[in-house]
Amino acid sequence: MENPLDNDIKFVPGVGEMRARALEHELGIRTLGDMLRHYPFRYIDRTRIYPIAEITDAAGLAYVQFRARITGVSYAGEGRRRRFYAYAQDATGQAELVWFQGIKWIEKRIEVGREYLVFGRPTFYRNLLQMAHPELETIEQALTRKAESGMQGIYPSTEKLGNLLGAKGMYQIICNTWRLVAGRIPDPLPDAMRAQYGLMPLSDAFYNIHFPQSAEALRQAQYRLKFDELLGIQLNIQQHRTARLAKSNGFLFTRVGNAFNTFYNERIPFPLTGAQKRVIREIRKDTVSGFQMNRLLQGDVGSGKTMVALMSMLLAVDNEFQACMMAPTEILARQHYATFSKLLEGTGVTVGILTGASKSRERNAALQGIASGETHLLIGTHALIEDRVQFANLGFVVIDEQHRFGVEQRARLWTKNAQPPHILVMTATPIPRTLAMTLYGDLDVSVIDELPPGRRPIRTVHYTDAARLRLFGFMRQEIAKGRQVYVVYPLIKESETMDYKDLTDGYEAISRDFPLPEYVTAICHGKMKPADKEESMRQFKSGEAQILVATSVIEVGVDVPNATVMVIESAERFGLSQLHQLRGRVGRGGEQSYCILMSGEKLSRESRARLDAMCETNDGFRLAELDLKLRGAGDINGTLQSGMGFDLKIANPTLDVQILTVTREAAARVLAADRALSRPEHHGLDELRRQYAGNNSVDFSRIS
Repeated sequence: MENPLDNDIKFVPGVGEMRARALEHELGIRTLGDMLRHYPFRYIDRTRIYPIAEITDAAGLAYVQFRARITGVSYAGEGRRRRFYAYAQDATGQAELVWFQGIKWIEKRIEVGREYLVFGRPTFYRNLLQMAHPELETIEQALTRKAESGMQGIYPSTEKLGNLLGAKGMYQIICNTWRLVAGRIPDPLPDAMRAQYGLMPLSDAFYNIHFPQSAEALRQAQYRLKFDELLGIQLNIQQHRTARLAKSNGFLFTRVGNAFNTFYNERIPFPLTGAQKRVIREIRKDTVSGFQMNRLLQGDVGSGKTMVALMSMLLAVDNEFQACMMAPTEILARQHYATFSKLLEGTGVTVGILTGASKSRERNAALQGIASGETHLLIGTHALIEDRVQFANLGFVVIDEQHRFGVEQRARLWTKNAQPPHILVMTATPIPRTLAMTLYGDLDVSVIDELPPGRRPIRTVHYTDAARLRLFGFMRQEIAKGRQVYVVYPLIKESETMDYKDLTDGYEAISRDFPLPEYVTAICHGKMKPADKEESMRQFKSGEAQILVATSVIEVGVDVPNATVMVIESAERFGLSQLHQLRGRVGRGGEQSYCILMSGEKLSRESRARLDAMCETNDGFRLAELDLKLRGAGDINGTLQSGMGFDLKIANPTLDVQILTVTREAAARVLAADRALSRPEHHGLDELRRQYAGNNSVDFSRIS
């Protein structure tokens, strides 16, 4: 049966070829279904008419309508700068209406002395109400117009479409689209599922999202539409998961042998936390199951993820397999290599390194070592995925700070063996568990939720620019104790539109206040030559430089136990998760560490909430929850959409966790009864699954 939602938008009254092209180009709307899924982001009450005197700046109204008589018109400017003004008045006050475009069209339709209903976005100049390009209807037209609902949706648009259609034009197209499909919309969900979860029919949901008949009907419509989107995603994820688990093709790590035991009993630098032990047990269980492991390991900065990864890699060595670890930066890869080499010295386990900057001798040694099987563990950057990197028997892969790699890059590691190795992906960006289940496809999720003993919580304070002298005094105190300081800036060059601190200016200012030879200040940012960047980092790590001025390039990976102060300039410009990552660069040793958030005096409510939260807690998971609430899911949805091609129009996985959990259960229940969704009553569900299949070229089992 033909679905009317698949019909071309150009056949809707009021659209035509030109507007259809504009809708597709600007908003990706091609069909009637696309138009119905273009949801309002706000609603206004079109039944309410304000007296002009009540429309003030203090009232904070986004859109208003008022009834007024046109008392006069005028023109200003020449050529392209020509403007048309109309002056409106009611019993309580006056307003000024202005048009910059379509002047000839509007001047023919405005009659001085006539009364109009005026609708638009209010602005104010010297307390006078102004409106640019308002919608006008004569009172006679307004009285005869029948609205679908007293609440009118305001739709996302673009400047080009705004000029072509306006808010009223968009609304009219929605109304006309609805008239073409009303009563003909198929519902993908079986009646039994709708009844079980208390969902309104899809047709009613579409009607009430665009023309709400009550606040409760709008809430139910939103719930149903979010449910469909998240269910479509969950059906995909769980179907792929079921298919993967149906194949017994995982390497078996049956032995816990000499490499693991020697390290655990003799070499481990500190006792494992309960959380670390739990995660190692989970990994051990995966590697004896006969299935390929795909596990996401989340752990806050400094929680000991690297130690878990190393011990898991030693399990592979005990079972005569090789293991590799891919890090996002040269600095981090070399840090891991140095740590592992030192810890494993004399155990018989050999460690190699391969990065893009490896000299030919180091490169050849690494390539020969892994090809022959002499090298057990290989640490590297994306150089690991090059074709010439051939392992003798790769059984275990660790991907560190996974969000820094593209899906395709990560998936190339799977081809290094005829049989896919076990995969452990690690992130220090805490994500709520339910969300992680959606973001990372069918990965199993492990969490390290406690810090190693002896770690002191980092003290975080917020200073404004007025306290800079106090800050410099504190930095001198800490340096006098033999400690080191990070100073992080958001940008390299000052933006024309935003008054960010300029890194190079900051470096010069600090160099003046902390002069040679008493103080050495190094600089590090992403635009430096790799060799210069390496030298700056070496100076700081070795203690030659007391201060490192950097961009957030140091967010991932540099471990300098002697650094106890992290100063973040223009801290309000960073997201919470990034601030937390930066803070985690200090507090690596046993000394008390500090994070100082610098900002201007004037802060938005959201910025202040972020900085206050940083001062209140060191818990990355709490901060992640708050960040997602403050920011919405822009970044996360972006990850979803770029990684897997999901196209979410209304659901927000970070805010709709409850619906996400319910749809996960619903998907599991229906797939347990009908894995292929082949039963007649599940055809609609299979269609829904296809709609949210995302990028089919990406294997869900390879999404990390």
